[in-house]
Amino acid sequence: MRTIREAVMLRQMEDLDLSVCLLFNRAGNRPAVRRSFSIVSRLGDGIVWYALMGILPLAAGNAGLRTALHMGAVGAVGTGLYTLIKRTCIRERPFAASPHVCRGATPLDRYSFPSGHTLHAVGFTLVAVSRFPVLAWALVPFAALVAASRMVLGLHYPSDVLAGAAIGGLLATAPIDRIVPFFRRKDAAR
Repeated sequence: MRTIREAVMLRQMEDLDLSVCLLFNRAGNRPAVRRSFSIVSRLGDGIVWYALMGILPLAAGNAGLRTALHMGAVGAVGTGLYTLIKRTCIRERPFAASPHVCRGATPLDRYSFPSGHTLHAVGFTLVAVSRFPVLAWALVPFAALVAASRMVLGLHYPSDVLAGAAIGGLLATAPIDRIVPFFRRKDAAR
């Protein structure tokens, strides 16, 4: 059972979460902004990531293939994990929970916590940039825009986005090479 103090703190955190969400969401009131972030969000559905996973092996050979497969593993585990968390937490999306939040795009699923788009954007970016740092100039801003798009479009709270980023970061930096020998770098093999 929660104490009164815990309940008050939780309510304050929820109010702050909604306030920041509303701040981002108001930017989407301008049609050009909403359209731009809708495009970014749509590209973050997977189009950019699948294209990158297809191009890397062609452009970088075996290192590109390893990176693409690592990204695929992060994506598969991330999808399973965020689906499980969403079904457990059952947090309604901001536009469904507050009449002040305008929905700027159709969500892929019902619940809000955590942001799967952000999870994948951060996870894929970290994996790709760790192997190919030259990609940072394009992938880091794109991942940030995907994360922002989720709030601008009224689909996620900031805490959803932060949780998605944290999970994506953890998955991307997990020691997959210790679990699956295929991912060991040749230069690290003895």
